[in-house]
Amino acid sequence: MDLEAEYNNRARVPEHPAIIEGWARDAAAFRDAHADVEMGLSYGPTERQRMDIFWPAPGRRAPMAMFWHGGYWQALDRSFFSHMARGLLAHGVAVAVPSYDLCPYVPLSEIVTQARQAATFLAARTGAPLLGIGHSAGAHLVAMLMGQETAAMPAGLPISVLAELAPLVPTSINHALKLSVTEAVALSPLSLPRPAHRGLHAVVGAEESGEYLRQTRALADTWGGTHATVPGNHFTLLTPLADPDSALVAAALRLLPGAELPT
Repeated sequence: MDLEAEYNNRARVPEHPAIIEGWARDAAAFRDAHADVEMGLSYGPTERQRMDIFWPAPGRRAPMAMFWHGGYWQALDRSFFSHMARGLLAHGVAVAVPSYDLCPYVPLSEIVTQARQAATFLAARTGAPLLGIGHSAGAHLVAMLMGQETAAMPAGLPISVLAELAPLVPTSINHALKLSVTEAVALSPLSLPRPAHRGLHAVVGAEESGEYLRQTRALADTWGGTHATVPGNHFTLLTPLADPDSALVAAALRLLPGAELPT
């Protein structure tokens, strides 16, 4: 198997620069238009350990979701993804969007620790259990939090999840991660005991590689969750999160008690 071809998503989708540029543009426009947002809340000591919280209505009491961005733990930040809150906000759900430090400046184990700190901070601040939503590397963080049975995050919607990291070790992706096989296994959600979660629904794009399809099924099947294949490639499958009427938003709502389910 050509693992580089299976996991190098930017090479698989040559038009990715335009897609990412569109994310940045749409996210900025959404921030400018949304009335109630807390920007740049600090959950840790470094500059990137900050999150934005988008609230659906005055009063700031609502079911809470947390969106973790991708970028193979070495690229991007929360500013590219603000608009991914739009779909859930329309159904009365608040959405927090954190950044985190990146490899190679910190090891992946530190990023997992930061994710746990961010979830604990948000749950303590809001008093609400969190639905974890993550894309790619962010989906890995959601799964790690669930697998470590973080009380703050009992349910998850991982999108294009990386549940088994050992296949990344011989690829170019590992140049920044610097993972040994032993470290990769230890940081893999599928190496953790099956957690006692409240709900898990894993999603993958129909145009993604066979390895992403395999990993999505493996996590859902091993942890007793459900999975679905949706239209799109590794980047475009995120688009429905910004649509209140999409099936992806409906799937998130079903995982989050107290949310307004569409009729």
